[in-house]
Formats: sequence, C-alpha cells, structure tokens
Amino acid sequence: MKKRALGNTGIQISEIAFGGVEIGIPYGIGVKSEADMLTEADAIKLLHNALGHGINFFDTARLYGESERIMGNAFFGRRQETILATKCRHLRDSEGKIPPYAALNELVRTSLKESLRALRTDYIDLYMVHYADIDLLANEDVLNLFTKLREEGTVRAIGVSVYKTEETRQAIQAHVWNAIQLPFNLMDQSQGQYFNDAAQNGIGIIVRSVLMRGMLSDRRAKLHPALKDVETHLAKYRELLRAGFTDLPQLATKFALAHPEVSAVLVGIDKQAYLEDALNAVKGVYMDDDLLKEAQALAYPDPAFLNLAEWDKNGWL
Repeated sequence: MKKRALGNTGIQISEIAFGGVEIGIPYGIGVKSEADMLTEADAIKLLHNALGHGINFFDTARLYGESERIMGNAFFGRRQETILATKCRHLRDSEGKIPPYAALNELVRTSLKESLRALRTDYIDLYMVHYADIDLLANEDVLNLFTKLREEGTVRAIGVSVYKTEETRQAIQAHVWNAIQLPFNLMDQSQGQYFNDAAQNGIGIIVRSVLMRGMLSDRRAKLHPALKDVETHLAKYRELLRAGFTDLPQLATKFALAHPEVSAVLVGIDKQAYLEDALNAVKGVYMDDDLLKEAQALAYPDPAFLNLAEWDKNGWL
C-alpha cells in the first residue's frame, strides 16, 4: 500500500482510507438495522486485516454511533501504527444557529474529549468539522477554536468535511485548514476544479463518495425511473473497462487516485470482500493520460442533479 502526504502536515497516509461509518451505524445499501451490521468482533477483525494490508488511515466521527469505540478497542496498543481522523459533533444548535464562542468552545472540547476516550488515545491525527457549510467556514470563532486545538497539540492537523464546491473554495481561502474531505467521482467531478489550488496551499484532499453510494458498482441493479438519464450515463463508463480494469469500483477508485493532489480515497468497508476490492484497486498503475482525459470528459453534464440526499427524500434510492 503506497503512502501519500496529507498536504504539508508531514503526515503520511495510505492511499486507501478505511471509512468507519458502516461499522458504527446502519448505513449503506441493504443495511436497515443493526441486525444487518457486522458484530463488534468481526468489525475488529476487519480493521486488523486492513491494518495488516498496509491501510493506516482510518476515518470516523463522533456521530458514527459505535465506530470510534470499536476502532479504539481494535487499535489499543497499536496506536503508533495508525493515523486516526475523526469529526466533531455538528456545530449548530437545535435551532440551526452557530453558538457564541463560549458555548461553541464547550461543544467542541466536549466532543473532542468524548472522541479521545472512545478511541482510547490522547491525540487525534486529523480533527474535522463535520459538514462545514459556508457560514461555519466564514465564522471566526470556528477558525480560531480549531486553530487553537492544533496549537495545543491534542490534534495534529485540522480539516473540514464539505459537500459543495463553494465550500471547498471558502476552506482553501481561509488559509487555516490542513485537509478537506469532499465528494468526487467519475460522475460528479466538479470539486476537481479546486484540486490544484488546494495543493498550492498545502492542503490535503480526501475523496469520499468515489462509488457514489454504490452507483458506480455492480451492487445496484435497476434505478428509479426518475434516474433514467443517470442510468444511461453510468453505462458509458463500462466502455472504459476495455483498458484492463476488473470492474467499475476499480475504475472509479483508480480514477480518483490518478489525480496527484488527492491524498487518499475514502472507502466504506464493512465486508472482507470490499476490503479486498479496495486493495486490488490500488495495485499496478492508475490511468495513463489519454484514459484519464477520456474519463474526465465523461463527467455527468448536470452535476447539480446528482444530489443523493434529495434522491433519498424523493424515494428514488
């Protein structure tokens, strides 16, 4: 497993990041309840297998249920082998407002203490704002508080998790954050316009949604009729498999990693088979320049439509 720099932090992380949401809460295709999830023992075994195969970067969050606690149990005594990223509780109050500094400071520090206790560690490698919208990114209290945490040394690096391109632009312009976690895949390549700016500012890019909730895989059969154009477009990527890729997930993962500004690709892993798929995806070369350009030209023409949260609300997923 190759390692890449996390921006200018000096931290080296595996190209594949183990996404910990699936081991903590019911999440993903076909997972409706805890009965569909791994047992804790099996989750720990999977985490150990990932570490044994060279994955050292593990992503979780305070809001991912039991994920932090399970990772803490799995890596107790092996902390120096791992790079742990976690996210703070949401920073808005019950009315959707950003609290004043004193309350915000209490919220963040309490959340951090909870994460440290659950992960059984005394420091976090990368501590992130969970869903950093434009207002949070522009809030001086948020910037100052996370900067102070980094200066105090309890967290080595700070970052933000975003959804929209304007949020990525705002995060880069703040000149505060060490890393940005963002969605990027064959279908929706809109965030790619800021990759170079991030690299120029020493900011690491962590890509999530590389398989677009299973759309870029063989796990989904027929899509909802409202997504007919999406389904038609997805079929175009199979033409790229002629270049020797095993399947769509491998193609999608290699596509993201073919961008040198990307520090790691976050893969949700809750089965040994998914771990093996992720490991196989990083073997060999990524893409040559011609194939990369061809794949870039196949971005979905209306990325604004690719709103999976909205599709969920509409009952299309």
